[in-house]
Amino acid sequence: MTVHHIHDDRPAARWEDAFLSGNGEYGIMVHGDPHTERIVFNHHRYVLPNGTRDLPPPALAGRMEEIRDLILDGRPYEAQKLAAGGCPILWTQPFHPGYAMLVDSRERGPVRGYRRVTDFSTGEITVRWTDETGEHTRRSFVSRADAVVVQSFSTADRDLVVSLTGDLPGRPEDVGYHQRAYQEDGRVFLHIKGRYPEGLGAYGFEGLVLLHAPGGTVDIVGDTVRVRDADEVLLLSKLDRHETEQGNTAALSEALTALVPDYAELLARHTALHTPAYHRVELDLGVSPSQRGLPVRALIAKGYRAALLERMFHSGRYLLLSSSGVLPPRLTGLWLGAWGAAWSGDFTTDANINLQMAGANLGALPEVTEAYRSLIRGQIDHWRDNAREIYGARGLLAPSRTDGESGHLFHFNDDWPLMMWVAGADWLLYPLHEHESVSGEHSAELAGWLGEAAVFFEDFLTRTDADGHVVFVPSFSPENAPHSAFDPFAAVNATMDIAAARHALTVSGDPRFASLLDRLPPYLVDERGALAEWAWPGAEPSEEHRHVSHLYPVWPLHEITPDDTPELAAAAHRALELRGDENLSAHGSLHRAFAAARLKDAALTEAGLRKILDNDMVFRSLMTSHNPDLDIYNADAAHALPGLLLEMLVYTRPGIVELLPALPDMFTRGAVRGVRCHGGIVIDELRWEPGSLTVSLRSRTEQTVTLAHRASGLRKNVTLPCDVRVSVSAPALS
Repeated sequence: MTVHHIHDDRPAARWEDAFLSGNGEYGIMVHGDPHTERIVFNHHRYVLPNGTRDLPPPALAGRMEEIRDLILDGRPYEAQKLAAGGCPILWTQPFHPGYAMLVDSRERGPVRGYRRVTDFSTGEITVRWTDETGEHTRRSFVSRADAVVVQSFSTADRDLVVSLTGDLPGRPEDVGYHQRAYQEDGRVFLHIKGRYPEGLGAYGFEGLVLLHAPGGTVDIVGDTVRVRDADEVLLLSKLDRHETEQGNTAALSEALTALVPDYAELLARHTALHTPAYHRVELDLGVSPSQRGLPVRALIAKGYRAALLERMFHSGRYLLLSSSGVLPPRLTGLWLGAWGAAWSGDFTTDANINLQMAGANLGALPEVTEAYRSLIRGQIDHWRDNAREIYGARGLLAPSRTDGESGHLFHFNDDWPLMMWVAGADWLLYPLHEHESVSGEHSAELAGWLGEAAVFFEDFLTRTDADGHVVFVPSFSPENAPHSAFDPFAAVNATMDIAAARHALTVSGDPRFASLLDRLPPYLVDERGALAEWAWPGAEPSEEHRHVSHLYPVWPLHEITPDDTPELAAAAHRALELRGDENLSAHGSLHRAFAAARLKDAALTEAGLRKILDNDMVFRSLMTSHNPDLDIYNADAAHALPGLLLEMLVYTRPGIVELLPALPDMFTRGAVRGVRCHGGIVIDELRWEPGSLTVSLRSRTEQTVTLAHRASGLRKNVTLPCDVRVSVSAPALS
């Protein structure tokens, strides 16, 4: 039976191994030490002000024609300097951890039978052990229903001291904390307040804990609370970020006191939302019970690839759901145990966030897609400002990164001309477009945004080449440069930009764009037979680079496919083969693996997976690192893996459902259930083993689709009545 949890037989020795729970707004990290427990509290909107929140985009429209001339004249670095105007590169407001709760046990006997568990089905973290005083159980979860962290400590914990601290690694000296414990109207609270440096943005943030200890003795000692002989210690916590010195303590207190102080009831309210969402899709890779029963540290260390991937599929869905709510996942999901997150811990939009979102639609998590929509909706006006101020254009120009508060484009300098990335709006709107294709739901809001993405290209494409094709200038292929990564980035006709324009102009559905579509430049296949990253003479490839942005028409778009455009698909495959590994970054390896799966290359897809599994990139929480050797806590691989595994097992676009398009040799048998396909089709179950394959599908509407399986030669039209299960069998590769 598939296992929907991880367990460990020892506490976390480092914050990166802390077990994780979240509700898409609050997140907790449980270390699990029986005697000196440490639980780190996070909030999606905890970002350190740095003066960039209200920065406008650069007013470049009046210089844009000169910038274009310089690039076309072969002087890209001069163009970059003119665009940047000497500005230093400015970063988004950095995501930061909130504070830690410390639980100090005064009874410190020898520990036996220790077990720390994260239950993906419920979002509950449990720590259990036994000592001479009895069996101890500490349970925690973050409620999706009530926006509260709920913690329960068992009756065996007879003497505990609870406190809050802002003493987390890397805390800037100019971020101050004040903590206190107090009693009000017969209730006991712990309160912590953080204060940011003045004049840069928000004032500060806070956390408030309401402590219930029925039957026990509760004493306030300074800024700590000591609890003895309680039947249970129940802690309810709320967090907030505030603009003024006053804060929101009164509102937090009122909300906490309104909650029923009953762990089981609060958990039931939470699981009514969390559990059905989590269980919509399940994967079984035929893993042995003995491997499924291993502690997470052993599962990682022993190299059981199929077992680890099966668990990471379910963990990844759990973490993706848990970090999505008010916002989608950041570079670190929703969790951070130390200050100083790499790349500000923000939303890096030119690759990372779309990779993390890859499994949301096929994986039946509309809650995640809705959180992603909220991020875009909250800053769409800023995208309009960017287009107007930088290019004098209507429509939308997305930034290459955002902290969740500002969508203005200010992250650039002489060397990094990120204002020249014009594909961003289409790239970032694609997951919402895919959601509509999968769900059958359509919104006027998204239709309007897609239309604005098209209108931007109508205004932006002002130059024409000798063949009558429009010219994309300036153009930027994230984050690569022609010739080498150290040459100027400003370029012409980046393949990603052409693909974005073609997609935006097509899906807008506006017939007035037909002429512009006809004038888009064709993709270029170079002398090596590879799809070129820039469709412009003299733009030589730079292959040692982590990004493969020129494969946008392969993934996530369906423009280049082996069936419909075989010559371009072969060129894209050649480009993928020629790409070097650079630094083995997680997002780079998985981006290539997604493209390889679309091109039906199981071996190349598996190679991308192995780069994650074989280079020590998985923490004991099943969160992942950005680089090998557990370097940089990062959610890219953790969240992208479920989407990649689904793409290996099911390829879908409107009218097509292809089974096992990129099945690796290590997946000899298995089953997947609940996959959502384009056109409102659900795969109730796909099961394979040597010599056989069966699939059961149902459709939201009556339709006929092409069902394919390359290994067996199956390709047939199947009529699906409305909401009727239809099963098809085919001999599979033995």
